[in-house]
Amino acid sequence: MNKWLFGGLGWALGGPLGAIMGYAIGSMSAQKNTTTTRGDFSASMLVLFAAVMKADDELKKSELDFIKKFFVDNFGNQHAQQTMHIFKNILNQEINLAEVCSQINSNMDQASKSQLIHILFSLSKADNDIHKSEVDIINQISNLIGLTEKDYKSIKAMFIPNTKADYQMLGITESVTNQEIKIAYRKMAKQYHPDKVAHLGADFASFAENKFKSINDAYQKIKKERNL
Repeated sequence: MNKWLFGGLGWALGGPLGAIMGYAIGSMSAQKNTTTTRGDFSASMLVLFAAVMKADDELKKSELDFIKKFFVDNFGNQHAQQTMHIFKNILNQEINLAEVCSQINSNMDQASKSQLIHILFSLSKADNDIHKSEVDIINQISNLIGLTEKDYKSIKAMFIPNTKADYQMLGITESVTNQEIKIAYRKMAKQYHPDKVAHLGADFASFAENKFKSINDAYQKIKKERNL
């Protein structure tokens, strides 16, 4: 068992997530708690990675490479190899998405949920072609885990640009006033600050920082557009 990565499992030890991870790993033992740990987040991420990859009925090498690179970059080669073995076992299982997401919704904090959706979009974009079926299942996951529609659209706009993307990232429309833009930016900057997911560990810091940077870049573009 990859104790370094999953030894800290808390609430993900039980329920549907625990069943999937237990089958993939072989055995697990941990002290259950109600606080979202790195282990809980990682377990949720791997199971949802599998759900998104299977959405278009095609397991793409580019997506597997993305996941492997993600774990190599964040955890090192040895732990990445162990985790990829676990992940392949997860891919071979049937995933009850509604049950898994219900468990996540009941236990995971909002900042971690947002981070989860951001990483799922990163996976989908790994082959530079975000398939509609993948977007649909990420949207479904977002709804099932209790992320607000505004937060979902904000994250989606970071990966699928459109003429309204900068405004959507800030959770507003083009019709708002300049003052409302400033208020929205301060709110989103606070909401998406990397410190909000510091409890997940430094391993996921780069995703949080990229998300925070996207919010800042969107605000700067709007400011330039409006001569603020």
